[in-house]
This record gives sequence, C-alpha cells and structure tokens, in this order.
Amino acid sequence: MARPEQVLLLEPQHELKFRGPFSDVVTTNLKLSNPTDRNVCFKVKTTAPRRYCVRPNSGIIEAGTSINVSVMLQPFDYDPNEKSKHKFMVQSMLAPPDMTDMEGVWKEAKPEELMDSKLRCVFEMPVENEKTHDMESNKMMSSSLLKSESSTLPAKSLSSTLDDGEVKKIMEECKRLQMEAQRLREENKQIREDDGLRMRKSNMMSSQHPSVGMKKEEGLSARMVALIVLFFVVGIIVGKLVL
Repeated sequence: MARPEQVLLLEPQHELKFRGPFSDVVTTNLKLSNPTDRNVCFKVKTTAPRRYCVRPNSGIIEAGTSINVSVMLQPFDYDPNEKSKHKFMVQSMLAPPDMTDMEGVWKEAKPEELMDSKLRCVFEMPVENEKTHDMESNKMMSSSLLKSESSTLPAKSLSSTLDDGEVKKIMEECKRLQMEAQRLREENKQIREDDGLRMRKSNMMSSQHPSVGMKKEEGLSARMVALIVLFFVVGIIVGKLVL
C-alpha cells in the first residue's frame, strides 16, 4: 500500500543549501508548516548524523502553525570536486487525539500512517576572492572619482590649499636659492677662467709641488658638489609648488 502524501509544507522543498567557507559551523533553516486542522508529529533524519546537528529534530506541530528547524553543518575540509551525497528526510504522521508518549507513538505507527519528504544537501562556496574583488572595485571607483574631480579643479584652487604666508616664504626661499645658484655659477666660471690663465704658469710649479695642484682640484670639486646639491634642493621646492 502506497504511503499517504506529505501534509506538511516544507520550505525549501527539495534541497538544503549550505554556503561556505566550511571552516566553521554553517547553519541553514528548514521551515515546516502544518496547514491541516490536526496536530502533526514530525522527525528529521539524515544519512550523515555525525556531520549535522538538528534543533529541534522532532516534535509536534499544532494545527495551522509552523516551526523553524535549524540544521547545523559541522566544520570539515571542503573538496569542490566531491559532490555531496548527504540527504535529509522529514518524516511525519497525524498525532493521535489521546497521545501521551511521542516515542511510543512512533514505535506503534503503521507504515501506511507515515509520510515523508526527502531533501538533498548542496554545498556552495562563495566566489573566490569575492570580497577582495569588491574591495578592489570600490578602490578603483574611488580613485577614478578623485582623478576626475582633481582634473576639473584649476591650478589656483589646488595651490590655495596652502596658506598664503607659506607660499610667500617658499617663493622667497626659491628666489634666494636661485640667486645663490647664479652666484656660484659665476664664481665657478671665474675660477675656471683664472685657472686657465694660470695653467701655463702653474705647470712648472705643479710639477715641483704636486700637493698644491691637488688642493686646488679638491676645492673645485667641493664647489661643484655644493652646486649640484643646491640645484637638487631648488628642484624639489619648485616641484612642490607645481604640484
């Protein structure tokens, strides 16, 4: 004899979905509704009882009411290539009017009184690097927005973020450094000219006193280094003003 059709309404009807990661307990809910005018006893069974914790796993659903069953999947090493073969079965029967012992009712129940519904388990992993992708997308949107905004701002408004006093000081310092650089260039030019005029006269002296020539070369090298450093500082300051 065929079993009667399930009177309980299940939500979801056919499968329980568990969304990873599965390094911690993953919980999904199963809603059982009783649309009849009689109380219904129910039991929730699974093919992998060690892998799941079900609360409540049995009970009575009064006429016209519903109950939420929490199905908790225990942590495990997820293998995307392995398909889940776990299944759940919701077994039910109409509660006798004079029921006092639920376990006794299940033991004494006849096969033709039992109703059942089966659900398969589905494991889903979130898209790889989903959160990272969202963060990168937000970052790209923010950077493009800032770029578009900065491109529409005039140079004057960008420089106005600096205090007027600070801009004045930087300009004065820049002028002073430029004058100092010009002075050093002229001085270095004069030194080269003087050295050129003295070169012939100093050849004999240099051969007799080589240490004197070395000292002059060291003095010239020191001035050149100072000039290079000065140009570097001027370049940094001017670069800041342009930005």
